[in-house]
Amino acid sequence: MWNVTEAEAREVLGHSTGPVSAAPLTHNPKNGVTAGVWTVTAGDRTAVLKVLTRTKEATGRWAASDDPRHWNYWLREANVYDSGLAQTWQSYGIRAPRLLARVERADGDVALWLEQVRGEPGTAWPLARHIEHARRLGAAQGAAPVPEEPWLSHRFLRQYISSNTLGEELLEDDEAWQQPLVRDHFPAGLRHDMVRLHHDREWFLDVMEGLPRAFSHLDQWPANVRSDGPDSVLFDWAFAGDGALGEDLGNYLPDSVFDLFVPAARLPGYAAQAYDAYLHGLRESGSRVDERLVRLGVCASAVKYDWLTALMLARASEEQQLDYGGERSVSAELRYRERGLTLAFLAGWAAEARALALLLGFPEAPSGR
Repeated sequence: MWNVTEAEAREVLGHSTGPVSAAPLTHNPKNGVTAGVWTVTAGDRTAVLKVLTRTKEATGRWAASDDPRHWNYWLREANVYDSGLAQTWQSYGIRAPRLLARVERADGDVALWLEQVRGEPGTAWPLARHIEHARRLGAAQGAAPVPEEPWLSHRFLRQYISSNTLGEELLEDDEAWQQPLVRDHFPAGLRHDMVRLHHDREWFLDVMEGLPRAFSHLDQWPANVRSDGPDSVLFDWAFAGDGALGEDLGNYLPDSVFDLFVPAARLPGYAAQAYDAYLHGLRESGSRVDERLVRLGVCASAVKYDWLTALMLARASEEQQLDYGGERSVSAELRYRERGLTLAFLAGWAAEARALALLLGFPEAPSGR
């Protein structure tokens, strides 16, 4: 039906005489780890149900893994909640939804029953709230050590990027770059910059793995956060693990624009303020890490989006462009313009990372030789 029984709902939410109902929530339906996400109501009580699985049919990069270090390990999110790590940043104003119950099902799936957070979604936040979130993130990551649990993701960025290969052959294809959506909406010079980023991919990954470490969420973007009074409530801890200091921020900022939550024209100013806030948070927590290493972590994070250029080339001929979750159409022209501008911004980050890395003693990038 909708992957929840009435008996389980009443057991978790209370034995109300009212009806039990469920409504699906937007999520990535391709991910083999996620059987589904719903808002479930029993009588006058409501919760969010997320069912984790390893038996869902999923091909390619989104297949569930049994390897506890794999970026898409199927049971990681349940472990993060059970261990208390989901609340490790709570004293800094960032927390996870409260876990109401973990239910081990007879078919092997695991049901996570979570608090429903009713605050404003991050997709509707003003820029000032995003910038404050960046400050809190800096304070949390500057203070919290990297845990050693064997089920946390390790070398996430390398694995995640390597699993995204759709359209790579198009990066050097003249016809792909002459498709109308690409030709008319991608900035001049973007092809050169994105091909260079792709050629330097292994170098960027080596740099990221050589930077100071932080306990990282690794899927921070506006759709995964809500407000609860003064707190930020962060969802979807399935990728959590070891990351470079600054990596979470380097994901959060461009993702704010890629899915049309923040206009690309505001990204330079927004990113500068958020970075300053993140650095301020680090200093508040007592961290004395070299600021240049933090900046390098943010800028070198541009490599995470190496795959996105190829994907945009591969999908430029599709008549319909869908939003995250595939629930509604978005303007193809708007999407390609905003993403093109953001990719150009990331090219600037990549150039800054190359220069900073040399100053800090890293080997020169292959394209610079």
